[in-house]
Amino acid sequence: MTHLRSHPRLIRKLQEALGDRLCIALDDPTVVEIMLNPDGRLFIERLGHGIAPAGEMAAATAEIVIGSVAHALQSEADDERPIISGELPIGGHRFEGVLPPVVAAPSFTIRRRASRLIPLDEYVSSNVMTEMQAQVIRSAISARLNIVISGGTGSGKTTLANAVIAEIVRTAPEDRIVILEDTSEIQCAAENVVPLHTGDTVDMARLLKSTMRLRPDRIVVGEVRDGAALTLLKAWNTGHPGGVTTIHSNSAMSALRRLEQLTAEASPQPMREVIGEAVDLIVSIERMPNGRRVRDVVQVERFAGDQYETEVQSQIEDTRNVA
Repeated sequence: MTHLRSHPRLIRKLQEALGDRLCIALDDPTVVEIMLNPDGRLFIERLGHGIAPAGEMAAATAEIVIGSVAHALQSEADDERPIISGELPIGGHRFEGVLPPVVAAPSFTIRRRASRLIPLDEYVSSNVMTEMQAQVIRSAISARLNIVISGGTGSGKTTLANAVIAEIVRTAPEDRIVILEDTSEIQCAAENVVPLHTGDTVDMARLLKSTMRLRPDRIVVGEVRDGAALTLLKAWNTGHPGGVTTIHSNSAMSALRRLEQLTAEASPQPMREVIGEAVDLIVSIERMPNGRRVRDVVQVERFAGDQYETEVQSQIEDTRNVA
């Protein structure tokens, strides 16, 4: 973060550039995302209402927003560094800003942090998941199984991960949890918790290697998106069960294929057996026109005979699947 004396001034500058409407939106718990397109048009996505226009912003003002965030991240935004990723210094929301030449005009997206923890019981009462699905997740937590939460953009992966972590804290309050993230989105009320963040000189793979020396009971990764997935899977397989991560994927079975792609970035050898051994449960959540729903909960038995053996938990019955 920037020097303490300059930080309040930076916040004021950023608030002025964002304007009252966007600052109010950042305080609105129904807001999911704020988006500025290169043509200057603003859009806001709200829970249950989808995406709606929200006025316009001049390119010069957008440059001030992106530049201010870069300054807060102790970086610069210019032609040589046209992409700024990190936490918005207001509220810690996820920020992605892009400048020319990679885009025609300044553009940014702010993914608002979930302000309220939604417990698993509420997922059931609001029909986002079935009671049977919630029970499978609770059983997996009690059995210290490794849980992967999959979903597309804006599907609510992190919010669901927070619900799972809250259940871990409730049922195993003595566990030491190490959390690894690019930006702070995971909420954890555990007494014994170590949050770690990647940076310009420390990537996720390096953090994971350090984590092994921090004596974790459970390892939580905000999102796996590169070859560090292999390091996480090996950590889960070597005495650190009961972890949680999220992955960008539209179904439980495609999450396994996505893990194959990510591990291939770190190893020329196929890692299907490692994936089949490390991943115990996949919870797939998706965004629907009227909200979110848990699409399926899949138990992964192993990888054998050139296929994953899985057991799909559905609302009506359990069906045996081989994919």
